[in-house]
Amino acid sequence: MSKMTWRELPLIVFAIAAAFTPAKAENRIDIIRADAPELAAYGDQKLGVRQLDFVHENQIDILHISAKDKDRTSYPRYDRPLTVEVWYPAAADAEGSTALKANLRDGETQIDLHGKAIREAEPAKLDKPLPLVIVTHGYPGNRFLMSPIAENLASKGYVVVAIDHTDATYATLGNISSTLVNRTKDDLFVLNQIDALSKDESSFLFGLVDTNNTGMIGYSMGGYGTIVTVGGGLTQKALESQEGFFSAPAGTLDQYRAGSEAYNALTDTRIKTAVTFAPAGVKRGFMDAETLKGVRVPTLFIAGSIDDIVGYEDGVRKMWQLTKNVDRSLLTFENANHNAGAPMSAPAEADFVSPKLGFNLTMHYLDPVWDNVRMNNISSHFITAWMDKYLKGDASKDAYLDLVPVAHDGVWSREKDGTPKADDSYWKGFPNRTAAGLRFETLKKGE
Repeated sequence: MSKMTWRELPLIVFAIAAAFTPAKAENRIDIIRADAPELAAYGDQKLGVRQLDFVHENQIDILHISAKDKDRTSYPRYDRPLTVEVWYPAAADAEGSTALKANLRDGETQIDLHGKAIREAEPAKLDKPLPLVIVTHGYPGNRFLMSPIAENLASKGYVVVAIDHTDATYATLGNISSTLVNRTKDDLFVLNQIDALSKDESSFLFGLVDTNNTGMIGYSMGGYGTIVTVGGGLTQKALESQEGFFSAPAGTLDQYRAGSEAYNALTDTRIKTAVTFAPAGVKRGFMDAETLKGVRVPTLFIAGSIDDIVGYEDGVRKMWQLTKNVDRSLLTFENANHNAGAPMSAPAEADFVSPKLGFNLTMHYLDPVWDNVRMNNISSHFITAWMDKYLKGDASKDAYLDLVPVAHDGVWSREKDGTPKADDSYWKGFPNRTAAGLRFETLKKGE
């Protein structure tokens, strides 16, 4: 063997250094764990993804209302920007980048996320349009916070639109009053914009989406907005709440008073069902037994049993119980907190203490007990069953929703070929020994 020359040494050192240099984080949003339930698997549809930028003109500028605006006629106005991300069926031969550019919780650090959807892919040619699902994030959040769920659902024959709610994103964060007032208006405005594009021959959404068959998915304050959008109006207490963190300027919430003419005018029958993660409202007295009677679509509630932000027994569970005029179910992650089920895994670049915020940014995404990918997989499984049942009329999905309430009580009893025996009661779609730490409870209309 010949001796190494001094000229070759830098090349060797460079090669060794390169071998041990960490690769740029991929931050996958499409991970399906080996223990994931059946319906968490991606569908066969190739996916595209695009950004759209809308402007909702002449809206109340909540963050610039002053004390002198007491006559409720002189509110300042502005044109409200709303960016959305759209996942849609793509042509089978589509190729290209899968990068999603997203901000971290500090609103400054931009990172890449990667899934299966191809940026700007040509849309597929379909025999009939697909149901629409609108995704609305928490406070703060952004349109990518629930991207693992959004993309996963789109792969199964849906067009999924996730909204960046101005004044509530990481980069535009303002007082929560804007969120309290604007969520429902944002949701309905985006629905109308997608509807217009579905009829516009120059749009990539032409013929792809059926807005008359729409579902909603909301997390935290997005859950609050979702409930208001589907009929759960506000109490008089909410209208009078003008001090403290959870409040809005006088008169700005009047449009959502349960039973009022203005609120009834917002009814949109295109929305057929909803999924709400940790929806806010009940614990604060913004909704109650009377106002929640107005919810008009079947609703799946998802929560952690120790949620200390919106409450569980006095919050999400109570809301589920009081929504009496529709069929509804409650999926509970035992010992999970407010981040149950919805947020994506913390991007690798989030593992630092933000000088601006004073905490490690991974804490914005994590739950101390549950793994995010595991929760996302379980949420995708149940959301797929729920949306397929209520937006596609797929009765076969009932079996995934008719379950022994406490997962651990289910009995695994199968033949050698996997066929369930008569005494089998294990949660359908869950591999043996994987349905644990979960509850799934259902109440019918009137119960």
